[in-house]
Amino acid sequence: MHTSDGGQQHPIGLYFKIWGLLFVLSALSYMVDYAGLEGMLRWTLIILFMLLKAGLIVAVFMHMMWERLALIYAILLPPLALLVLVALMAMESDYTQVLRLTHFVTGD
Repeated sequence: MHTSDGGQQHPIGLYFKIWGLLFVLSALSYMVDYAGLEGMLRWTLIILFMLLKAGLIVAVFMHMMWERLALIYAILLPPLALLVLVALMAMESDYTQVLRLTHFVTGD
């Protein structure tokens, strides 16, 4: 729908559905703690629910779903690039730690 001033208006039902979905994802996130899950499973689920909620908020409430592709790339690609670089640094740090432990433990 378009308003007379050239803006775009979205149905309120869409926002109610997204609010409901955000509520369900938040409840699932709390259920992870309530269920007593531990370790990597716990953190993986919490981060997954957090990223899903953030994606919904950015897509709908920040109106990114209706923006031009260039604007979406300008906003989303830099954080994705940073995540890739952080993952690469984490892999390199693991490799460096293994080398140091191997070298210092064996005494070579």
